[in-house]
Amino acid sequence: MARLIPVSDPADPRLADYVSLRDVNLRKSLEAEHGLFMAEGEKVIRRAISTGYPVRSLLMSRRWAEPLADVLGDAPVYVVADEVAEAVTGFPVHRGALASMERLPLPPVASLIGEPGHVRRILVLEDLVDHGNVGAIFRCAAALGVEAVVLSPRCADPLYRRSVKVSMGAVFAVPYARMSDWHGGLKELRAAGFSLLALTPDQAATPIGKAPLGERVALMLGAEGDGLSSRWLREADEPVCIPMSGGAMRLGVDSLNVVAAAAIACHDLMRP
Repeated sequence: MARLIPVSDPADPRLADYVSLRDVNLRKSLEAEHGLFMAEGEKVIRRAISTGYPVRSLLMSRRWAEPLADVLGDAPVYVVADEVAEAVTGFPVHRGALASMERLPLPPVASLIGEPGHVRRILVLEDLVDHGNVGAIFRCAAALGVEAVVLSPRCADPLYRRSVKVSMGAVFAVPYARMSDWHGGLKELRAAGFSLLALTPDQAATPIGKAPLGERVALMLGAEGDGLSSRWLREADEPVCIPMSGGAMRLGVDSLNVVAAAAIACHDLMRP
C-alpha cells in the first residue's frame, strides 16, 4: 500500500531530492552525492521501475496517485499542490509526477560487451555533453536494435533528467558503460573483436551503407560541431559518412545534427 504523505511547505527537508531540477551544476553534485536520478511522467516512471531501478520516493499531485497505484509500492509518496511542486523543482510539473530513483552500479566495459556472439552492434559516444542529444541517441539505439552503448569519460550522464525525458525511458532499456580511459579505451573494444567505424561528415569517407560489417561492429559518434577527435579518427578501422545530396551541398548543408546522423547510421548498422 502506497504511503501518501501530504506536504505543504516547499522547504520541507523530505523534498530535498527534488530541489532545483533545472540547475545543472547543483543537480550533478546532488545526484552524484546521493546516487539518485529523476524520472518524470507516468510512462518514464513505469519504465524505470520495470527495469529494476529502486524507488526512493515520489512527488506528485493527488490526482496522479490512482493512475500509478499499481507501481507505487511502499516508497513514500509526497502529495503536493501544483504551486508547491513548482516552488521546489523550479518549473511547472506538467507531467504530474516525479520519482527519485536509486542508481544501479554501472558494469565495466568488458562486462558490457561480453564474449563474441553476446553483443554484436554497439555505439561509442565521444564527449557528447548535451544531455538531450545523449537521450535521443539512446532512443535511436533502442528503436533500431543496437545492443549497447559505451560512453567516453566526459560524456553527459544518460540518467540526467533531460536525457531520461528525451529518451522516453530508452536509457533504461539499452545497457551502457563508461570508459575509465579515453586515451586507450578503443583498444579494449578492438581486443574484443570489434571493428571500429568512425562516423564523419567528410564526404570522401566510405558511405556507411557500403561499409563492410563484420561480426562485431562499434560505431563511433562525436560531439555536435567538433565531431570525433583526431586521435579516435586515426584509431578507427574505417571512416564512414552519410552521403549528402548535391542539392544539400549547394545550399551549404554539409552534415546532419548528431541525432539525425545517429538514427540513419544505426539503421544502416543493423542491415543483414
